[in-house]
Amino acid sequence: MSNPIYSLQVELPLAGDRSYPIVIGHGLLDDGERFTELLGDSPVVLVSNDTVAPLYLSRVRGALGKGRKVTEVILPDGEDQKQLISADKIWQHALKDHHERRSVFIALGGGVIGDLTGYSAACFLRGVDFIQLPTTLLAQVDSSVGGKTGVNHPLGKNMIGAFHQPRAVLIDLDSLQTLPDREFAAGLAEVIKYGCIWDPGFFNWLIDQREALRDRSHGVLAEAIQRSCAIKADVVAQDEREGGLRAILNFGHTFAHAIEQVMGYGVWLHGEAVACGMVMAAKISAARGHISNDTAAQLAQFLVSFDLPVKPPSEMSAAVFLNAMAGDKKVVRGKIRYVLLESLGSACLVDDVTIEEIAQAMAE
Repeated sequence: MSNPIYSLQVELPLAGDRSYPIVIGHGLLDDGERFTELLGDSPVVLVSNDTVAPLYLSRVRGALGKGRKVTEVILPDGEDQKQLISADKIWQHALKDHHERRSVFIALGGGVIGDLTGYSAACFLRGVDFIQLPTTLLAQVDSSVGGKTGVNHPLGKNMIGAFHQPRAVLIDLDSLQTLPDREFAAGLAEVIKYGCIWDPGFFNWLIDQREALRDRSHGVLAEAIQRSCAIKADVVAQDEREGGLRAILNFGHTFAHAIEQVMGYGVWLHGEAVACGMVMAAKISAARGHISNDTAAQLAQFLVSFDLPVKPPSEMSAAVFLNAMAGDKKVVRGKIRYVLLESLGSACLVDDVTIEEIAQAMAE
């Protein structure tokens, strides 16, 4: 069994046996001993896409062992595949191969594959286990941890889904070496989010490590991923189903989901939309006197250094944003909820952001 660089536990105190490990290291996709420990002799439904599968599927298949029943499902790549018809393809393969409740679904890919596979597992035979093998930075630090699964709908992002925690998350750092620059940068938006909402020291450390991150330094990347996962695990442990605290993880996401919906899923990567949304939220926070303009500018400069967008699409006005956000799942009693910063490292939920504040955040 390969030695992890980091290993941490997502503790779910009210859930007992649904607590699970996050393992971060090298060579985890080839670690047959670890898969045997996690799976026993369970059959597997292995889901990936046509970009990731040629790179890693054979390695995972080999690690799963020759004697195990494995059903492969290869979907087209892209955010536009995150829909019910794709989940149905997974269910069809699983049903045709006579999978059962002890079968385990495995997600090999980025956030779309992770969300799809997790949702499919949550629904198949009223719920089977699944394992996350995230291969993008964004999936490693965000979507693979916490049990949010689901698909998009033409009227809103992630509107159809379920909370379904994985059995384990195995983060193989080697997969980041094949990740395109645009995808890598999109993941960094979610990384610095954790500094904004939870840990000012982490925020400042990321800014100081900008060059090392750009070079994909193994040590710095491993530390950034570990700290991001640890923060998310802490938040999820306190609020598994987003009854309150967990909503702060949506910093920038209310604006981001509106961008994705209006522009068309996949035109902007999720992390790109989050980058823009965080800057808008930070500007509103600064205008309200909660953080300094310098802090908002530091955030924007960090994102720009990785060629991430910090200005909304020219096609979108403040009114267009409001119309798109009105259908977001974070709307409560008809009011749109936003995550703003009370200070660097501390976030809050508000429902009183005005169209004038949105327009000002877009104009600067």
